[in-house]
Amino acid sequence: MALKKFARRDVILPAVVFLLTFVVALFSLRLLSLNQEKDERLRAVYAAESTISRVSSQLNRYLAESDFIKKYIESGRVLREEEFAVISSNMQDGSSVIKTHELAKDGVVSQVYPVAGNEAAIGLDMLHNPARKKEANLAKNSGMYTIAGPFELVQGGTGALLFDPIYTYSEKGERSFWGFSILVLQWDDFIEEVELDKMEDAGYRYQIWKKDPYTGEKIVIAESEEDFPGNALEVACSVPNDTWYFEIIPKAGWFSDQQLSLGIAIATIIGMMAAYACWELMNRHQKDLQHEAALEKSAQEARAANEAKTRFLFNMSHDIRTPMNAIIGFSELLEKHIDEKDKVLDYTEKIRSSSAFLLSLINYVLEMARIESGKAVLKEEPGDLCALMQTLSDVFEPSVQQKKLTCTYHTDVEHPYIVSDRTKVREILLNVISNAIKYTPEGGHIAVSVKELPAEKPKTGRYTFTVQDDGIGMSEEYLPHIFEEFTREHTSTESKVIGTGLGLPIVKALVEWMHGSIDVQSKLGAGTTVTITLGFPLADEAQKSVEEQDAESDAAQLKGCRILLAEDNDLNAEIIVTILEESGLTVERTADGELCIEALRAHPAGYYDAILMDIQMPNMDGYQAAKLIRNLSDGRRAIPIIAMTANAFDEDRQKALSVGMDAHLAKPVDVKRLFGTLRKVIR
Repeated sequence: MALKKFARRDVILPAVVFLLTFVVALFSLRLLSLNQEKDERLRAVYAAESTISRVSSQLNRYLAESDFIKKYIESGRVLREEEFAVISSNMQDGSSVIKTHELAKDGVVSQVYPVAGNEAAIGLDMLHNPARKKEANLAKNSGMYTIAGPFELVQGGTGALLFDPIYTYSEKGERSFWGFSILVLQWDDFIEEVELDKMEDAGYRYQIWKKDPYTGEKIVIAESEEDFPGNALEVACSVPNDTWYFEIIPKAGWFSDQQLSLGIAIATIIGMMAAYACWELMNRHQKDLQHEAALEKSAQEARAANEAKTRFLFNMSHDIRTPMNAIIGFSELLEKHIDEKDKVLDYTEKIRSSSAFLLSLINYVLEMARIESGKAVLKEEPGDLCALMQTLSDVFEPSVQQKKLTCTYHTDVEHPYIVSDRTKVREILLNVISNAIKYTPEGGHIAVSVKELPAEKPKTGRYTFTVQDDGIGMSEEYLPHIFEEFTREHTSTESKVIGTGLGLPIVKALVEWMHGSIDVQSKLGAGTTVTITLGFPLADEAQKSVEEQDAESDAAQLKGCRILLAEDNDLNAEIIVTILEESGLTVERTADGELCIEALRAHPAGYYDAILMDIQMPNMDGYQAAKLIRNLSDGRRAIPIIAMTANAFDEDRQKALSVGMDAHLAKPVDVKRLFGTLRKVIR
């Protein structure tokens, strides 16, 4: 009887253990499958978000390029064909994604660039064309940047259109629709640019689609070559005035039926190894959680990097708008007082000085990455602090008048001529004065001064720049945080002042880079005082004479000289030829390096006094042409060559000198520096 009971127990217990082990194994397998699917979905989300980020980044870049034309027209100015062609050519990117830039006044395409190959697009009515009217009308009615397509283009090929609606205002402030600025994207090149093929390389199938804005019908934009199954992960991607839906699934599926069958077989075999299986499962589960955390951290870092880039661009937009405000304001005054010579001369000079500020800001934006990488260097050039103060006054005069502020400038300097990086000094003062104007209420007072301190070393000068206002000020609790990036004591909703919180951090970085110091004193409701101390070498007499050299005097000494100009851009060539010929010089122009050398060889040595050489030209660039000229076997090899190019960095200047050029001028060309450089190289 006992043996029978033991036998039954011997059978039942293994059966129970087997059943329990089998159930536990199946349950564990189910958990494993869920975790594996979750892990795969997380990877898919990360892959989709990375692709979406690239799509958004590309579209935002095109928006920034299109916005320049839009602002130009909205300002009330007429965009001529030549100007449109020049601006559009500068918007073409190296990847050939932008096929065409179009202007559609009243919705009808009137201007295209390039014209060759796109003639069929001229006259196309976007608001009534069946394939384009939905998105065109959506952009017009919403006033928002809108993407349309992809579809077959009338000029051939497949492309997408980026509609940027333009509105103008009458003198009464009435808003009216002007038309569109349209970017035509090469669809295949755009898909290649955002690297959708990486999804298939990573083992995923995908489909990108959108809804018809009127019917709600699903429209497939792009998909992988293999058939697309169901049960896909869907991620929404916001594009200009629309939403794209990104569906993605691994090629092998989230968890296959074969894996489930194999798991059951394994669960049957493991039996008494249930404990080990549980331990393995727990260990695997822990690793999955760590992997998920790592992926989430990577996704957060990528989003943070994109947000930082966006904030930086917004800050640069704010800084660039300050001199633009002066240029636009004085341009309007110039138009109103065109018959008053004194005012015309005054406004013209202020527009010129503000334009110089704008150019220096653009150069500063380009050098930000160089500063962070440690490649940037401080330029050493002579300058007049008193002239700098006058320039600052001209730049900020429209803003000061608009807010009815009182702004005084005081200079107490014994040695005004210094050697410094003028662009960086201007940037420092531009940010600080701009903040003072921004945070000072209407009717307030701002005082800007520069005072020379006792020098610490011979032939050097120490200067204190002070900007004091009676604006809203800052609390004592916030002062320790003023140099932290992207921080503000009050939001724009609270203070009614728009800003990014980058001004003072940039100022502090520049001041410390120049071995100076900055101090900020402020009290809530009582104003702010910013004191900056910087030291500079004093300019010697030779440097002063260079700084004070009159462009008219240089031009007078150059009268009668013959210049050979190598420039492929017709507008740039026309400007240089006009400037030089009006000053009594003779100019002969060629369109590339090969033609330049042919012209030089066609005349005896000494026929030309100097060559103005562009760098980026067809057939033969300026560097190659300069090398060939320096290798000539007669006296023509010694002719002075001046590089005149938009390549404005210091390494570009060094490269020009290394191939035998005598000097380097950056575009846009400063007339005073042009004549001074010509006078220097022509002996």
